[in-house]
Amino acid sequence: MSKETLINRVVEITGLAKKDVETAWKALQGAILAELKEDQEVTIAGVGKLKPAIRPARTGRNPQTGQSIDVPEKATVKLAVSKAYTES
Repeated sequence: MSKETLINRVVEITGLAKKDVETAWKALQGAILAELKEDQEVTIAGVGKLKPAIRPARTGRNPQTGQSIDVPEKATVKLAVSKAYTES
């Protein structure tokens, strides 16, 4: 589902103005990203828990040449899906 589709669905369900839903989405997105950048978990009831994580550095391989390359560590986010999703 794209952001646009999600916003349109929320507009249909709530009857709110699209501009208001877009403003709320930007605020929600900003709040979630701020928490993750502060190394905090974000729980979205009924959806799951977003957890900041570090993908460790590793040695990779260029698939075209077979040459070894060093892949640096990278900050990422993991999603632990809620039981509500897995039970349905």
